[in-house]
Amino acid sequence: MWTLMLWVLLLLCNFSLAAPPAKPENISCILYHNRNLTCTWSPEKEISATKYIVTMTYSFGKRRRICNATSASCSFFPPYVLPPDICSIEVEAQNEDGKNKSDTTYWDLYSIMKTEPPEILSVKRILGMAQMVQIRWRTHEVFDPIPYLRYTLRFRTVNSTHWMEVGFGSYDHIYNLTGLQAFMEYAVVLRYRTNESSIWSNWSKEKMGMTEEEAPYGLELWRVLRPADTEGKRKVLLLWKKARGAPILEKTLGYNISYFPENNTNLTEVINSTNQHCELLLTGETHWVFVTSYNSLGTSPKAILRIPAVQENTFRCIEGMQARLAEDLLLVEWQSSAPKVNTWVVEWLLDSESEFPSLSWEPVSQAMNWTIKQDKLKPFSCYNISVYPILGDQVGEPYSIQAYAKEKAPSEGPKVTKVKNIGVKTVTVTWKEIPKSSRNGFINNYTIFYQAEGGKEFSKTVNSSILQCDLESLTRKTSYTVWVMASTRAGGFNGTVINFKTLSISVAEIIFITSLVGGGLLLLIIFTVTSALKKPDRLTHLCCPDVPNPAESSLATWRGDDIKKSNKEEVDDSGNTDDRILKVCSVPADLIDKLVVNFENFLEVISTEEVAKGQENILGGEANEYVTSPSRPPCSPGKSLEEPLVITEITSRDSNNQCLEMVEEIYSQANEQLLSSGQSLGLDYLSEGVPNPYLKNSVTTREFLVHDNHTKRQSQ
Repeated sequence: MWTLMLWVLLLLCNFSLAAPPAKPENISCILYHNRNLTCTWSPEKEISATKYIVTMTYSFGKRRRICNATSASCSFFPPYVLPPDICSIEVEAQNEDGKNKSDTTYWDLYSIMKTEPPEILSVKRILGMAQMVQIRWRTHEVFDPIPYLRYTLRFRTVNSTHWMEVGFGSYDHIYNLTGLQAFMEYAVVLRYRTNESSIWSNWSKEKMGMTEEEAPYGLELWRVLRPADTEGKRKVLLLWKKARGAPILEKTLGYNISYFPENNTNLTEVINSTNQHCELLLTGETHWVFVTSYNSLGTSPKAILRIPAVQENTFRCIEGMQARLAEDLLLVEWQSSAPKVNTWVVEWLLDSESEFPSLSWEPVSQAMNWTIKQDKLKPFSCYNISVYPILGDQVGEPYSIQAYAKEKAPSEGPKVTKVKNIGVKTVTVTWKEIPKSSRNGFINNYTIFYQAEGGKEFSKTVNSSILQCDLESLTRKTSYTVWVMASTRAGGFNGTVINFKTLSISVAEIIFITSLVGGGLLLLIIFTVTSALKKPDRLTHLCCPDVPNPAESSLATWRGDDIKKSNKEEVDDSGNTDDRILKVCSVPADLIDKLVVNFENFLEVISTEEVAKGQENILGGEANEYVTSPSRPPCSPGKSLEEPLVITEITSRDSNNQCLEMVEEIYSQANEQLLSSGQSLGLDYLSEGVPNPYLKNSVTTREFLVHDNHTKRQSQ
C-alpha cells in the first residue's frame, strides 16, 4: 500500500515538473553588411535542455533555409542574405516535453543593415580659417552605386568631458567643422548609417586636431587698492586674465598697460609686461587704465578699468551673504538692495596668505550666487571670500565672509590657561583659542569636561565665542581634573588637562564668622563702656590702680626691736579707742623681694608735720602723717637708695601694730631665705653692708598714712 502511494506521488511530481518550452518572442534581426544576418529572441534560457529550429524564407519567399541552434541566437550567411530582399523568420523551440513555435516575422534587409564604423583619416586646420577644421574619413563597406549616407559627428575640447554633436548627410567622405575656438585642440568621433537603415554603426576611434591661431580674444581686468600714504599717493595692483570663452591654448606674446588721470590724457603712461599683473603708483585722483594682449596675428580688444579717487565715496548694496556646501561644490549666495546692479566680482584668498599672488577672482553676471568645485580649493583651510558690486564703471563696497571647502576635527585642542575663583563648590576655567592653522574648520562649540578624583565625569557645552566657563555644584575640599574639547562640524579634539582642588571653607563663611565674632566683641565693648559710664570710679580703679611711691618709704631703715617698742608706746598712749578706725593693710606681692634687695634700709617714722608739707591726705582730703624711726643708722649719701619701698597706709594704732607685726614676719621670712643661701639680714650687715649695684635705686624711706587722731595724741 505504501509503495503504491509512493509511486503515485513520484508520477504526480514528474507530471508537474514536465512542461513544453516557452513560445519564442521578441524576435530581432540585424543584417551586418557583407557578413551575416543574425536573429535573436526571448527567452534566452530555458529550464530544461531546448533546441531551436529557425526557418528563413528569402528571395521574396521563394526559397527556404533552416538554422539549428541551442541558444537564443542564430545567423544566416551570404549568399543567402543579400539586399535588396524581404525575408521571413520563424522560430520553433523543442524539448523532451513538447514543442512551441513563434509567430512569423518579416524583415526588409535594407532597413536592418548595420555598417562598420568609419575610420577618421585626419582633422586639419584650414589656413586663414581660425574657427574651422576639416575632417576626412573612409568606410569599410563598398557600395555600388554609392548611396546617400547619414552621419553623426561628435567633438569636444581636449580639456573637457562634454561632447557636442552635429548631424549631416553626404555622398562624400569629407566635412568642414566650423564655429570652433581659435587655437584650440579638439577630439572628434564619427558614425554613420545608410539612408534607409535605422541602425547606426559604432563610433569610430578618436582623432585629435587643432584650429588655426588668431589675434588674442580679450582680457578680464581687476584691481587691488592699497591705502594712500601721507603724500596722498597709493599703490594699485592690476590683475588680468583671459576672458571667458577665450581659447585655452591661445598664444600671447605680451601685454600693453596704459593709464592716465581722468582729467589729463596728456599724462598717459605705457608699460609693457609679459606677466599677468602689474603694480602702479598713482596719485589720489581718478585714473583710467587700459590693458591689451598681443601676438603675431594682432592685438586683443582693450580691457578698461576706472580707479576711483582716494576721497571718493563708494556705494553699498549687499545686505547679507552666506556660504554652504552643495554636493561637490562650494556655493556662495548674497542679497542685494540695488536691483540695477547685475555684475559682481568675487575674490577668494587663503586666510593665512597675503593678497598677492594667491588672490583669485572671477566676474559674475546676471546672478547673485557663485560656485566653485571643492577640489579647486585647499581642504581644511579657511578662505576669505569678498563680493564687489559693479555698476557701470563704479565699484561698490565689498561684503566679506569666511568659508571652508572641507572640514575635519581640529589638529589640537584648547589649552587651559587658568583655573581661577576657586571656591567651595564653584570654579572658573579659562582657555586659549586654537590657532587658525590647526582648526581645520569652524569651531562650533567648546565642551568642558571635569571629573572628581575617583568620581563620575561631567561635561558642559558653551558657545564658540566664550573662552571661559563657571563650573558649579562641585564637592567641598575635593581634587578635580578638567580639560576642554573644541568641536567642528566634522568632530572634536581634547586639549590640555589641568588639576585643581576646591576650598574647605569659603570667603563668605570666613567673613560671616569674623563678623559674628567681631559683633560679639563690639557688644562686649559697648556693655563695658556703658557699665563704666554708670560707675566711673570702678573703671578708673581697674585701669589705673593706686601705686605707693617707693621713693618715700622708710621701711627699710626700721629695726625690729624699735618697731615693737614704738608700737607698744603708741598703744599705751592712745586713750580713746572709739575714734580709731582699722583699715585693711594690703601688702604688695613683691614685698619680700624688695625687703631682701633693700637690706640697707629700715622703716623710718616721719613726723606728721613734715609729711603735711608735701602731700595731701588722699582719704577725705586730710593730711597724711609720717612716722620716723628713732634709731636710724647713718647712711652715707653715696650708698643711700633712691627708690624706697612703699607700704600701704595705716590710720590707727591698731592698724600700725598689725602692719608692724606683718612687716616683722615678712622680714623674718626674708632673713630665713637669705640664711638658706648663705646671707643674713643682721643689723651689723645692714648698717655696714656694701650697696649692691642692683639696689642703687632702693628705697630709703617708707611712708605710713596715719589717722589724724593718732597724730594729735602723739604730739601731746
